[in-house]
Amino acid sequence: MIARSQPFGQRYALVVVAVIFLALLVSAGLRSAPGVMMLPLESELGWRRDAISLAAAVGIFLYGLTGPFAAALMERFGLRKILLGALVLMAGSTALSLSMTEPWQMVATWGVFSGVGSGAVATVLGATIVNRWFKTNRGLVMGLMSASSATGMLVFLPALAWLAQSGGWKPVAMAVAIGCAAILPLVWLLVPERPSSIGLVRYGADADDVPPVSPAAQGNFIAHTLGTLRRAGGTRVFWYLFATFFVCGFTTNGLVGTHLIAFCGDMGIPEVQAAGLLALMGVFDLIGTTMSGWLTDRFDPRKLLGVYYGIRGLSLIYLPLSGFSGTALTVFAVLYGLDWIATVPPTLRLANEAFGDNSGPIVFGWIVAGHQVGAASAAFFGGALREMQGDYTLAFQIAGMTAIIAACLSLLIDTSKPAFEPESQPA
Repeated sequence: MIARSQPFGQRYALVVVAVIFLALLVSAGLRSAPGVMMLPLESELGWRRDAISLAAAVGIFLYGLTGPFAAALMERFGLRKILLGALVLMAGSTALSLSMTEPWQMVATWGVFSGVGSGAVATVLGATIVNRWFKTNRGLVMGLMSASSATGMLVFLPALAWLAQSGGWKPVAMAVAIGCAAILPLVWLLVPERPSSIGLVRYGADADDVPPVSPAAQGNFIAHTLGTLRRAGGTRVFWYLFATFFVCGFTTNGLVGTHLIAFCGDMGIPEVQAAGLLALMGVFDLIGTTMSGWLTDRFDPRKLLGVYYGIRGLSLIYLPLSGFSGTALTVFAVLYGLDWIATVPPTLRLANEAFGDNSGPIVFGWIVAGHQVGAASAAFFGGALREMQGDYTLAFQIAGMTAIIAACLSLLIDTSKPAFEPESQPA
C-alpha cells in the first residue's frame, strides 16, 4: 500500500513521473524488439519479412487503438489497476512467445496480446499523468515522458541487438518479459491513483485546487469514448491533428523503428552497429523531445510541428541517397534523432487547447490511434515493398514526402476557438 502522506509534498509528482517514465521506457523496448528479431527469425525459422512485419503491424495498430479506451478505462476503473494489468499482459505475452514455431503465433503474442497491453502503457498514459498531477510545466513534463521512447531505444536496442546476434531471437523475448515484470512492484508501491489519494494537490496548483473530473469516470466508458470521437470527428482541427500524427507514426516507429536495422543489414552493416545507430538517435531524441516540451510552453506549437515534420521529411529522403557511410549515417542519426518524438508535446498542447482538459486526453488518445495506424501501415508496407523490390529505397523516400505534406498541414491548424462545447456531466 502507498502511504497516505509523502515527505516530498507537491514534488511527489516527480516520483510518479519517474516510475511512469520507466514503464513507458519498457513499453518502448517491447515495441522496438520485433525490429531486432526480424533477421534472427528470418534465418532461424525461415519466416519471410512480410510475415514478421505483419505481426509488428498488428501490434502497432492495437497499441494505438487501445489508447483512447485505456484513457477512459483509467478514469472509470482506476489508473493503477489498468497499468498493472497491462504490464502483466505484456510480460506474459512476450514470455509465451518463447514457444512459438509458426508466424501466426507471433501475430498472437507480439501482435494482439502485447499490442493491447502496451497500448495502455503509451503516450495516453503520459497525457493522463500530466493532466492529473500537473497544473504547470505540462509541456516540459510531457516532453520528458515522450522521450522515454527514445531512452527505450538507447537502453534496450544495443543490448537486444547483442542478444539477437549472439543467441538469436529467444533471449530478446526473455529480456523484454523480465523488463516488463520488473516494473510491476514499482507501480504497486509508488504510484497513487491521483494526488488527492495521498492528500496532495497538483504540482503548481494552489491548496484549494479542484481538478476537473472527466465524464468517463461515470457511466458507460465505451459510449463516452466513442461519443468523444464522434464529437471530435466533426471538427477540422481533429482531422488535421489525426493526419499529421498518422504521418508521425508512419515515419518513425512504423518504418524506421521496424525496418532500419534490416535496411542497414541489406547494406552490409551488422545488427549491433545498426542498433547503435538507433541508440544514437535515442540520445538526440532525448535532447530534442525535452527541448520540444520547453519550446511548446513558449512558442506557437503549429510552427514547431511545421519545422519538425519538414526536417524529418528531408532526413528520410536523404538516407537512401547517403551511401551509408559512417559520416552520412551519423548526420542522419543526429537530425532524425532530434526530431523523432518532438512532435508529441505540441500535438498534446493543441489537443488540450481545442478540446479542453476534460476531453483532451481521450481526444489525444484517438489522435495517437492515428499515429499507430500510420505506424502499422508503414511496418507492413515497408516489409511488403522490400519483398517486391528487393530494397527499402522507395519506402523511405515515400515516407519522406508524406512528412513534407504533414509540415504543410500543421500550419493550417486553428485552435483559436473551442472545438466543441464541454460535455455535460451527470448530476
